[in-house]
Amino acid sequence: MKNFFWICILVLGLRVEGQINVGRGNARDLFVEHCAVCHGERGEGGLGGPLAHGEWKHTQTDEDRTRVIREGLPDFNKEGFEEKLNEREIRALVIYIRELREMAKDEPPPRPVEGVVRTQHRDFRLETVAESRGNMWGMDFLPDGRMIVTEINGPVRILDPEHGLGDPIRDTPEIVRHGQGGMLDVAVHPDYAENGWIYLSFADGSGRNSMTAVVRGRIRDGAWVDEEEIFRAEPEHRRNAGVHFGSRIVFQDGYVFFAIGDRGAQQHAQRLDLPNGKIFRLHDDGRVPEDNPFVDTSAYPAIWSYGHRNPQALAIRPENGEIWSTEHGPRGGDELNHIVRGENYGWPVVTHGMNYNGTPITEETEREDMKSPHWHWTPSIAVCGMAFVSGDQFPEWEGDLLVGGLRSEVVERLRLGEDGLEEREVILQGQGRVRDVRCGPDGSLYLILEGRGSRVVRLR
Repeated sequence: MKNFFWICILVLGLRVEGQINVGRGNARDLFVEHCAVCHGERGEGGLGGPLAHGEWKHTQTDEDRTRVIREGLPDFNKEGFEEKLNEREIRALVIYIRELREMAKDEPPPRPVEGVVRTQHRDFRLETVAESRGNMWGMDFLPDGRMIVTEINGPVRILDPEHGLGDPIRDTPEIVRHGQGGMLDVAVHPDYAENGWIYLSFADGSGRNSMTAVVRGRIRDGAWVDEEEIFRAEPEHRRNAGVHFGSRIVFQDGYVFFAIGDRGAQQHAQRLDLPNGKIFRLHDDGRVPEDNPFVDTSAYPAIWSYGHRNPQALAIRPENGEIWSTEHGPRGGDELNHIVRGENYGWPVVTHGMNYNGTPITEETEREDMKSPHWHWTPSIAVCGMAFVSGDQFPEWEGDLLVGGLRSEVVERLRLGEDGLEEREVILQGQGRVRDVRCGPDGSLYLILEGRGSRVVRLR
């Protein structure tokens, strides 16, 4: 507190009406303009990690923070602001971020709303199922009513709604924990009752060089056993960037689909000889289907579609078996896509977004030879996790799509039309960063919410 007091004294001469004045505005304005798109308007986190609480991964001193703002983080594909901000403005941002952190110390984490949440077609209550100090990333359901959840730092746990989270499963795959990478999604095979298979995606590699991988295995006596490789990239295609691992897993008709982001290398999403920025399709045992679109032309014959930036949601539409995805745009241009065999989804040739530092990526938002999004969010909500509603718990929402937002801390309900949306409604807001959205076997809806740890909540 003493250090913070002296910082305030040092900048007292720059204060006007509670803001740090700089050459063309104040520090809060600069933060909202340049930083909030990644880190939230209050530093609570968004596409990037939180600044107001938790561990600062890349900086320990004010000098470190000044350098990062000025020069960026090349490993994370984040450009600096040296050409857009002067030294006085950068210093004001450093101080403002310190203030955000100090103010957040006494703020409690967001808590579930109490009582009835009223929406356009259906009211519900929000119940906490489990809480963890770690950040849960993915979840799926076992036939007996329990759930299996992953935490990005590595643990995979069984969640019993009656008794909470169990101990970590032993001997799960080693991960590379770097930036957005770690233990990622989990998916239970549709025929789990007969075969016991569980699929995991994670950052695989050595040191900081990594790429998203998928394996399957079984859980026996609290341990991960019988592991089989489903997908691994060639070692030379791993990257040391800490961003855009993508990664969700879904099943359809004996096939497994999964996503990998561009890993911070934009142009790689357009190359069919690299795994970046792709959605893949394999037989559920890892064999390559003979009717995949690039089976004879690509070094990665599992590619199903390409030109993706960072897909962090996949879902099967129950009424017709279509595969849908949401993916993060840059600054603007989050996308909802209907995934079709062999299509190019355009990144980075076309996009509705721009670079985080405000510079343009391209002047094009569509091309005839590239598939346009069914919907895009500009500005971004930082889409992550989605599910189609089915079952008898929410009949008024049957067939609608629920989409989560990280930076925006929202859950949106979308009713799809032929060429866009028939309805769009925010049904939940301000309860934490929405990491995953699932529809349970009983028709209840489940969310993973982040904010100083994480929790699984249920909409009933």
